[in-house]
Amino acid sequence: MRLRETYSTRANMTSAIDMDVIAERLQRLIAQARLPEVESGLHYGRPAFKVGGKAFVTVKNNETIVLSLPIDRKEQLMEMAPEIYFQTDHYIGWPSVPLRINAIGDEELELRLIEAWRYRAPKKLLATFG
Repeated sequence: MRLRETYSTRANMTSAIDMDVIAERLQRLIAQARLPEVESGLHYGRPAFKVGGKAFVTVKNNETIVLSLPIDRKEQLMEMAPEIYFQTDHYIGWPSVPLRINAIGDEELELRLIEAWRYRAPKKLLATFG
């Protein structure tokens, strides 16, 4: 029983570390894109980045992040690169697209973060962003 508890604790710690590494990558790309008024926080208990109080990207687990994007754009991305973008039953009909974080390069991820930020940013703020 103790071994199982120790393994479970180590697995949770490793998962938390991986999620922190993902959040750091996202934070670096958000800063690189110079997205204004981004705040880090939690969204449903998961690390997230928000604009205007709304999450535009959430770290779901140590393999997946979720971007807020319009449904038609989500479908385009899934068709364009199914090895990166996918959908589960939970996200059907919702303007959110999960993606495999290890399958996407920084350049494309930065573009998607900008897209998700634009989708969630308040109109007044959006008007000031190039």
